[in-house]
Amino acid sequence: MPSPGLAMAARADGKPFPGRGVVTGSTGKEWVMKKETTEQTADMGPELFSIRIDQVQGYEFRVRFDKEQHPDLMVDEPPPLGTDKAPDASRLLAAAVGNCLSASFLFSARKVHADLHSIHTTVKVWYARNATGRLRISKIKVDLDPEFEPADAPKIARCLEIFEDYCVVTQSVRKGIDVSVAVKS
Repeated sequence: MPSPGLAMAARADGKPFPGRGVVTGSTGKEWVMKKETTEQTADMGPELFSIRIDQVQGYEFRVRFDKEQHPDLMVDEPPPLGTDKAPDASRLLAAAVGNCLSASFLFSARKVHADLHSIHTTVKVWYARNATGRLRISKIKVDLDPEFEPADAPKIARCLEIFEDYCVVTQSVRKGIDVSVAVKS
């Protein structure tokens, strides 16, 4: 049975259409191969943004964003797979969580009219192996160090109550993000 979120395109006789097929991995998981994907679930509207990722060489990839003013971003894996020329995906996830929490704290401080001079954030990441031995991010710890006037302490206390709820990335990661995958043939 195909994974949820992957629909098998088939004729009435149950065989895949030409140019499409199902690839079964060693674990028995089936991946649907499609020429084009326009999948949209009933509870989701159209995508809000899209990025493109192109292999440069080896495990080095170029991320192209949907906005002209955003420069391309290089991503690479550490050895023994890649050459560590650029951050890997785990570091980008840590940066996304840390940046979103920092921006949410700043937004909350401005909302309560606190004078936040600056904010410094440290993100620590732990890896662990899952039941099948695959490496996963098991924990992300974010330490925010805001600099503010002592007189604004009551306002900052209010920020502490509300800022995490504004963080799109952290709340999405905590909840778990529905990720659907299609491999074009």
